[in-house]
Amino acid sequence: MWSESVVDADQSFRGLDAVDDRTAWVSGGSLTDGGPGKVFRTTNGGESWQDVSPPGTEGLGFRDVEASSARTASVLAIGPGEASRIYRTTDGGATWTETFRNTEETAFYNCMDFYPGGKRGLAVSDPVDGKFRIIGTHDGGRSWQVMSDRGMPDSTGEFNFSASGDCLVINGRHAWFGSGGSISRVFHSTDFGRTWEATDSTIPAGEAAGVFGLAFRTPGEGLAVGGDFSAPDNGVDATAVTTRRGGWRNAGDLAHLGEDAAWIRGRHHTVVVVGESGDVAGSSISLDGGLNWERFSETGFHTLDCVRRTCWAAGGNGRAATLHLR
Repeated sequence: MWSESVVDADQSFRGLDAVDDRTAWVSGGSLTDGGPGKVFRTTNGGESWQDVSPPGTEGLGFRDVEASSARTASVLAIGPGEASRIYRTTDGGATWTETFRNTEETAFYNCMDFYPGGKRGLAVSDPVDGKFRIIGTHDGGRSWQVMSDRGMPDSTGEFNFSASGDCLVINGRHAWFGSGGSISRVFHSTDFGRTWEATDSTIPAGEAAGVFGLAFRTPGEGLAVGGDFSAPDNGVDATAVTTRRGGWRNAGDLAHLGEDAAWIRGRHHTVVVVGESGDVAGSSISLDGGLNWERFSETGFHTLDCVRRTCWAAGGNGRAATLHLR
């Protein structure tokens, strides 16, 4: 079961990246209006956490963190206009550099991820002029540029969910992001974000419904999780898995919302899903690639990441947890 601790009760953690079994980063926003967004790091397996937050982050919510080591990480603050920002550290959070600040009033960035090697990366915003907006980096997150939307399908009425920091994920040369709103889809790129193909998912769509998180074991085996935040005790049709032809099919119900998912490395077809929003929370596991689900804990979280011997999770009220795998 989960070994849980409270890192900072005033934070709601929705960003998490596990470097290995000893090192992980979490990020979030204050539960107090106008309070600072914070970033924490552990290098001892979660026994203790160090506040390594950037200065001057009052009112910001860090919904995504991507780390390549105990020293190097980027964090994304979400929100409209200039609230969307990216900060980068190369000294374990002792100092931070702001590497991106959004200047488009209608843009709202939600998630980011990096390609293998850490040089290239992408971040996704809600649609601007009817199309999702992508920014990219070619220098490890030191700078970001708005990419052309010529290769982006029309996305009017859609938006992302910054529920877990995993609404955009990368595996190999492949990148995906999920949507909700007028329709619930998964967008896929194989050319570093220049062009995208959108495919309908089976997860319900709505004003507060759609794809919340994505996880891919390989480019051909993926899982989408989500639900409806307006009915957060409803896990019906909350999961979808990829088909051999590149589409999506229903993967069944959860006892809780699916806010994030992670494949357990080295264990084929074993995947974990967490969710804590609403009256029903929980953690569920599938041993067959998402076809059948069992809730193994009534404890839920917003965000999840698994490495070879440890699953890490984090959520509301500043909670962080580890699950040691046998």
